[in-house]
Formats: sequence, structure tokens, C-alpha cells
Amino acid sequence: MTASRSEIRPRAVALAYGASDSAPRVLAKGRGATAESIIERAHESGVYVHESPELVSLLMHLDLDARIPQSLYLAVAELLAWIYRLEQRAPTESGPAERPDKGA
Repeated sequence: MTASRSEIRPRAVALAYGASDSAPRVLAKGRGATAESIIERAHESGVYVHESPELVSLLMHLDLDARIPQSLYLAVAELLAWIYRLEQRAPTESGPAERPDKGA
């Protein structure tokens, strides 16, 4: 069986979450070249990129600037906590830490 074109195109969702936010929100999302641009900008900015096709699939249904639904709070909270722990171990003198980036 051959993979369809939509299965091959990369997908990416960028989330933003500030201390005053009630929940993370969708900052950017896209497929193909747009997804590649989101991932590239994240790398350039030293933002961690995590690969989770299932979570991306669910987040792609949300509108831009939409808060994530309560049903995704636990999954996103666990991811944010994991990233926070990685960043706490990161060296601060030489800029962003080396991260095990896998894509989006």
C-alpha cells in the first residue's frame, strides 16, 4: 500500500503559553511548506520541537489563537513539564542547550 500525499506532508503546530494565560493557545499551524517554516523558525529561535503525530493531529483541528480544550490539558501539561525540566538542565552560558529535536 502506498502512503497518500497527505500522510507524507509534514504537519506542525506551535503553542504559546504565558503565566497569565488560562490555557496554552495555538500560535501557528500548517502542513507542507508552512509546517517546515514553523519548525525552522522554532529551531532558529531555540524553541524545543517535539514530534507527536497524535497530538499534532488533534491540535490541527483548532483555530489559530484558540485555547486548547480541557481534554488536552493533561497531555500538553506533561509535555510542557518535560520541556521545562530539559531547559532547567540546559547550560545557560553558551545559549540554548543541545536538544534531541525530532521534528513536529
